[in-house]
Amino acid sequence: MRQLPAPLARVAAAGAIAMSLYHVYVVVTGVPEALILRGAHLAFAFGLIFLLYPLTARDRTRLPWYDVSLLVLVLASIGWIFWNYDYVRTRIYYVDEPTVGDKVFGTALVLLTLEAARRTIGWVMPATAGVFLVYAFVGPWLPGMLHHPGFSFGVVLDQLYLTTEGIWGIPVGVSATYVILFVVFGAFLEKSGAGQFFMDFAQALTGWARGGPGKVSVVSSSLFGTISGSAVANVMVDGWLTIPLMKKTGFRPPFAAAIEATASTGGQIMPPVMGAAAFVMAEFLQIPYIRVAIHALVPAILYYVALFFSIHFEALRTGLRGIPRSELPALGTVILQRGHLFLPVVIILVLLGVGFTATFAAFWATLTVIALYWMRSGGRWNAYGLGATLFMAVAVTLAVALGLSGDRVGFVGFAAAAAVVLLGWLMPASREDARRFVQALEDGARNTLNVAAACACAGIVIGVIALTGLGLRFTSLVLALAGDSLIPALVLTMLAGLVLGMGMPTTPAYIVQAALLIPALIKLGVVPVAAHLFVLYFACLSAITPPVALAVYAAAGIGQAPLWRSGWEAVRVAAAGFIVPFMFVYGPGLLLIGDPGEIALAIPTAVTGCICLAAGLMGYLLKPATWWERALLLVAALMLIDPGLATDLIGLAAAGGAVLSQALRKAPARAGSDAPDRKTPAATR
Repeated sequence: MRQLPAPLARVAAAGAIAMSLYHVYVVVTGVPEALILRGAHLAFAFGLIFLLYPLTARDRTRLPWYDVSLLVLVLASIGWIFWNYDYVRTRIYYVDEPTVGDKVFGTALVLLTLEAARRTIGWVMPATAGVFLVYAFVGPWLPGMLHHPGFSFGVVLDQLYLTTEGIWGIPVGVSATYVILFVVFGAFLEKSGAGQFFMDFAQALTGWARGGPGKVSVVSSSLFGTISGSAVANVMVDGWLTIPLMKKTGFRPPFAAAIEATASTGGQIMPPVMGAAAFVMAEFLQIPYIRVAIHALVPAILYYVALFFSIHFEALRTGLRGIPRSELPALGTVILQRGHLFLPVVIILVLLGVGFTATFAAFWATLTVIALYWMRSGGRWNAYGLGATLFMAVAVTLAVALGLSGDRVGFVGFAAAAAVVLLGWLMPASREDARRFVQALEDGARNTLNVAAACACAGIVIGVIALTGLGLRFTSLVLALAGDSLIPALVLTMLAGLVLGMGMPTTPAYIVQAALLIPALIKLGVVPVAAHLFVLYFACLSAITPPVALAVYAAAGIGQAPLWRSGWEAVRVAAAGFIVPFMFVYGPGLLLIGDPGEIALAIPTAVTGCICLAAGLMGYLLKPATWWERALLLVAALMLIDPGLATDLIGLAAAGGAVLSQALRKAPARAGSDAPDRKTPAATR
């Protein structure tokens, strides 16, 4: 990111703060028409991108004239839509020829979108969008499935620039509403000290157990997913503490890196606050976000259960102990001092549960963060914070009592919060706390920039797919390759998800697959939400799948571990993540869909299956496992995770056989690396 001179840095900060405030304001007071909101969103985002992200390394300390020109061109291209909004809104798509201005500014915005995405998320997604753009024009010369009649320059620009089927499509709409509100919420939560609370809570809860530091990583990373929806970001925040701690207590460096990368990747699929792709999914499925979170809950729990027991069995196998309780914070003390910081997450759950929108929940949870932090600023009761909280509560209560509409109540809450932060800034005793909240607004906008650019770029791909009809033809191709069989189609989708995810962030990788692959799965009879979650899982798991495993690379760098070994360790401990998606496709009971009796049977057997999977892969259950005991445990895992009475009975029989064999067999002599009472094996092994 560019290091701007002080005056320009203040301009960038002001722009980021304005971006957050604008989106919070319009969401709580009434969202404008789609094109207006999405246009303003990209104007803010692209303007900040060309201000903050340099073209080359030599521009890191200066703002060259060409970046200023691109910034102006962004404003002009989007401003053209606003200036001619009535014309854009009333024209007949694909019939009225775009004007010269439409073509000039539309071309500029398409190119600016590609460059903004390249600067923030790398070259793979813009290159993919570029291929689709070329495809829109060369269809007449392509054979077979790829053939289409071709489209004029004006029609392509019409689709991408003048409708909500291209750049201004659903992905940008999600970024402009759900994503930025939750990212701002995460920034406020982080500034309140919730990150330290999550870490202390995880240490107090699990640090004393066998393999405690690894289990701390699992708990803390799942909680950090509330703040950051990025696997790499989770690793960089959480890993600096957990990985050295794991190494210190005897975990092998590759295994420590794998645990942190795998646990951090799970943050994107763990409710209540999942990654940005989950909000896009809700829009594609046309269901409330809370339903996506409910469907995703059991698979996410299975993922973390398998990871947790992988750590436990590895600790038993190698004789690792936990951290002495004297070196850990007391759970009661942690909850008493900072437990209130978890209340905003509870607020989100409650509001979503009673039917409010996700944006409404994020807004009120953010106000709750402000109130809770200020009341207990610095770990003590704060007089100004108590007064500010009381003022906000009274203002909102009066608004409700007066019968104001929901939008007006939201405006009252917004205005009251702005007033107390501004007044706190003016008071020396509260200025530092107010500065934290202003910084949270800035951080929230900055952290949204890559998502906005990725969503706009994905909009180009979706626009071309819709225009050319490629989605329907691709569905036919997948069905033909799979022979109308579900398993080959799922394997093709899995491989596509892993490959696309290696070069793209999760959200655009998911969006591209949603357009190309999910229709084929649905046509083969897969429940729509299961098809979408299947794609999402493998888009996420690409972050820990070699050869390009970005979350593993980040963790291995912290732990000074070999990259390749760390990557394959991550695949081993995350094995449940690769199996569970197939199981919930065949058994939607794991998504809480279907007969309650089947659901009640599917969940405990799947949990048991994940424990067997961890034991089989780690080579330990009650004692070190022989090769055939491991084979029995792996068979049991596959049978138990797969819903169905017959498979459950086979799985229970296999698991019972492994347990009985271990119970009857004498343990080997406690020597070497398998000695379960050895306390600190060499960390560099």
